[in-house]
This record gives sequence, structure tokens and C-alpha cells, in this order.
Amino acid sequence: MYDAVVDDYCYPGTTVLKNKLDLTDADELGAFEAEVSDARADEELPAGDLDFPHFKAIHEHLFQDVYHWAGKIRNVRISKGGNMFCFPENIENQAQKLFGQLKKDKFLDGLKPEEFSHKAAHFLSELNVIHAFREGNGRTQLSFFLLMADHAGHPIDLADLAPDTFLDAMIASFDGNEAPLAEVIQYLVEDHTD
Repeated sequence: MYDAVVDDYCYPGTTVLKNKLDLTDADELGAFEAEVSDARADEELPAGDLDFPHFKAIHEHLFQDVYHWAGKIRNVRISKGGNMFCFPENIENQAQKLFGQLKKDKFLDGLKPEEFSHKAAHFLSELNVIHAFREGNGRTQLSFFLLMADHAGHPIDLADLAPDTFLDAMIASFDGNEAPLAEVIQYLVEDHTD
């Protein structure tokens, strides 16, 4: 659960996010959100240029059935586990810088697995710190990463992904240690078939 200051995204007196079905029970909302965003993730994702508008379109696609604000930048300050994410007034600028660098890096296309893994880990780490949305950042980051990896010639089989290991690596990257995330990514992009 995120910590937020004066959060208009939630029903008054609760930490439950306002949603299209008016679910006011956190567990019911969580189950509904997971079910529909997983179903949307199995569909073809929106086409785009691997830029920030494309990233926002993916969030909108995944969460269109749940939140009216799907695809829109959050306007509240949030933290998790005492770690503050990018202030909302800085999100657009920071995202433009990050996605601009990704474009300068030719979307990591043509890199060998090790170099791709290090650059992708840095990108994902920075994207996570930005945390553009009130909810659904992790799923949107993963969906975008899969598109980016595929575009760069490093398609990923999600069957190889250990969710807890990936999450732990993302948390470590937030604290400045990108090495575990790079290792996870390198494992995912290397060929494991014999």
C-alpha cells in the first residue's frame, strides 16, 4: 500500500482507490484490478514509439476498466516503505529526460545481452523512481519493458521470470544498487534452451 498526502484518489476516510465499479473493499478492488489488468496484458498492447506517451497509453490500456484516471500522471505525492517517489510536478520533465535518453540510446537495439541488461536495469530503475501513476506502475513498467526488450532483439519469456526475485531487484535498484536487476534481466534475455 502506498502512503499519500491528501489523496483525492481514495474514497473519503479510506485508502481504497476510487474505481469504476465503486468497490470500497480493498481486497475486492485488488482482485478485480489484478484480474482485468492481467486480461488486458494478454491483449495486444497499444502501438507507439516507446516514448512517454506510449508508456501512458499502456497504463491506460491495462487499467481502463478500473480507474477513470488510467493513463494520466498522478497529482499527489506518494511513497512506499518510507521512500518518496518523484514529486508529481516533476514527473513530466523527468520522464521526458528518461525517455529522451532511451531514444538517444536507440531503444537499446543491437546491444549484446550484458550491455542491454545493464542499460535496461538503469532505465527501469529510473522509471520506477518516477512512478508516474497513482497505481499500476509495476505492471505498466513490466509491459513496457517486454515491448522494449522485444524491439531491441531480446524477447523475454515470462515463464522465466521469478516475480519475487524481480521485485527484490527493483527494490534494490531504488536504493541505488542496479546490479541485481541487471542480473535478473540478463538471465531473462539469455537463451535457456538446450
